[in-house]
Amino acid sequence: MILVTGGSGLLGTHLIEELLRRDFSVKAIYHNNIPAHLADKLEWIPCDILDVAALSEAMENVDQVYHCAGLVSFNPAKKKLLHKINVEGTANVVNICIEKKIQKLIHVSSVAALGRMREGKLVSERMKWSMATSNSEYGKTKYLGEMEVWRGIGEGLNAVILNPSMILGAGDWNTGSTELFKKVYHGYSWYTEGTSGFVDVKDVVKAMLMCMRGTCNKERFIISSENKSYKEVLTSIAHHFGKKPPYRKVTPFIAELFWRIEAVKSFFTKQEPLITKETAKTALTKVKYDNFRFLTYAVNFEYTPIDTAIERICDELKVKYGL
Repeated sequence: MILVTGGSGLLGTHLIEELLRRDFSVKAIYHNNIPAHLADKLEWIPCDILDVAALSEAMENVDQVYHCAGLVSFNPAKKKLLHKINVEGTANVVNICIEKKIQKLIHVSSVAALGRMREGKLVSERMKWSMATSNSEYGKTKYLGEMEVWRGIGEGLNAVILNPSMILGAGDWNTGSTELFKKVYHGYSWYTEGTSGFVDVKDVVKAMLMCMRGTCNKERFIISSENKSYKEVLTSIAHHFGKKPPYRKVTPFIAELFWRIEAVKSFFTKQEPLITKETAKTALTKVKYDNFRFLTYAVNFEYTPIDTAIERICDELKVKYGL
């Protein structure tokens, strides 16, 4: 029996689809809504990972756990909630895994836990997060969440940590990375010259399954297909949607102006800012990730080229939203 936390999110949904395709027995916890196409295909458990009693009950008779639940936010107003979910929530998962003698835990972290501010250096698993290399509270909480997993490993837990770069997939295009596709489809015209790592959600799922069934333990792997500029990715999305590619460059001055305007607007409207100081800084940062270590472990693993992934995702979104 397998338990998936964050089962209704982009990664959790794709993971569950693949687990069911392989005939595994699955139950998943969710916080908000159940994906309609999976509603009656497994056991769904409404559960908050901060609710220790409910989480413990959900983990009854479970052999393996995929911990996909987490909060991604760069809104300074959500600092406390980030720490509660990404650190305290992960600690709860780890503690109950130890208590229930779970066979193996796959913990999905993020490359943000390695620190993004390393221009001119290829970021690898050997690098450590520090205040000097992090530009987000989110990254800090993902690092601290990893520390809870390492603590669990020290107490005998069999676990592997995965650090995916920006995950691209056909999820809800009103949230997360899939929102990029919505913006481009509706004529988003801005781009930055920042760079990052990108990876197909299906490749992350494949890596998770390989690590779960493999012999690896006490390991940490970056999962990233290609390092690309945001302009390249946005232009590819525009091409596959048949839309005009972004043509207006975001300079450091414009980025500073945008996030300050959004901060003031958010203060008065109480709505999520479209851009924050952290996201503005991230968008301008040029960072590249080293994916060699995982490929050394998974010698037959091949990443999907990002342009190929974008083409498939655009096609899936066209069908999903009747575009």
